[in-house]
Amino acid sequence: MSQNNYSPGLHKLITLQVDHLEKLTNSASFIEFSHILLDKYQLEKVGISTHDFENKSYTIAICLKESHICIHTWPEFNQLTLDVYLCNYLQDNTSKVRAIADEYIRYFGGTSLKDIEINR
Repeated sequence: MSQNNYSPGLHKLITLQVDHLEKLTNSASFIEFSHILLDKYQLEKVGISTHDFENKSYTIAICLKESHICIHTWPEFNQLTLDVYLCNYLQDNTSKVRAIADEYIRYFGGTSLKDIEINR
């Protein structure tokens, strides 16, 4: 059996420590910033699901034609988890995944606690 070298895509899983509480409680600002990134990196949004919790934390899943971006915030712990996954169906999106993740890290002004890359 021959081995196929195709890689479905890169999936980055990030946990950040964030001192700016506003960034962890303002889901509208995160969505606005995400739309800027989607335009910049020419990604196509299929849908978005948002839930704001009573403590003002939020969880958001942005479903993309290319895959997804998801975030969960914990303002009570000054942390968030973020995952960015783009598939490589028509092109290698590895550099886009890394660039998008870096832009989110700068947006939050966060310190990386975990940064895991999974080649699917």
